[in-house]
Amino acid sequence: MLPLLEKNKLPLISGYCTINLTDAAQRDAELAKADKYCEAIVKAKGKIYVVGPNSVRRNTYDFAASKANIVTTLNELAKRVEGHGLTPVLHQHTGTCIESRDETYAVLEAVDTRHLKFGPDVGQLTKGGQDAVKVVKDFLPIVQHMHLKDYAGTDDALLGYCPLGKGKVDVPAILNMMEGRKISGMVMGELDNNWGKMSPTPPEELVKQSRDYLQTIGVQFRRT
Repeated sequence: MLPLLEKNKLPLISGYCTINLTDAAQRDAELAKADKYCEAIVKAKGKIYVVGPNSVRRNTYDFAASKANIVTTLNELAKRVEGHGLTPVLHQHTGTCIESRDETYAVLEAVDTRHLKFGPDVGQLTKGGQDAVKVVKDFLPIVQHMHLKDYAGTDDALLGYCPLGKGKVDVPAILNMMEGRKISGMVMGELDNNWGKMSPTPPEELVKQSRDYLQTIGVQFRRT
């Protein structure tokens, strides 16, 4: 990856790193793995360590029983990541141990936010049944990175997601809240894909649709 980044003069802003937050028996091994992730991000001159919660079987998952382990691991992980000179941000995600509104709030209200920050995915929040605007507003002081994504719930090839402006996310409201804030990371446009059912629309066209929409609401792009 590094040669590609250097060839295209692109900085690595963040690395998405899945960590098992629920199993205390794996904590030491997971933290050691996190050190390796940090080393890779630092080598690529990145800034943000995106904490991806581990997947769980949502139909049998007991958050209350896992909360203490989640919070303890996140607090230890955050300090470890900071030791590498990176900013750790929690990224809630559907299908994981931190998906719902209650889980997101419970964790962010319990962890030590002097060290752990928030890197929300507004599309994932919407897909998980949350009000993305309210969540971002409630935790705005600790938002240091963001995945800007839209969700319509209709296109299986894109896991229900869609180009910006075509779904349920109030993108202008989100961007208005982020306007003028100095953050460690960036507001990063993103669109997921279902690897088992590829979208017939080329990625370049999907990106163009999002860019064109952003331009209609006043977002400016620099030319390189």
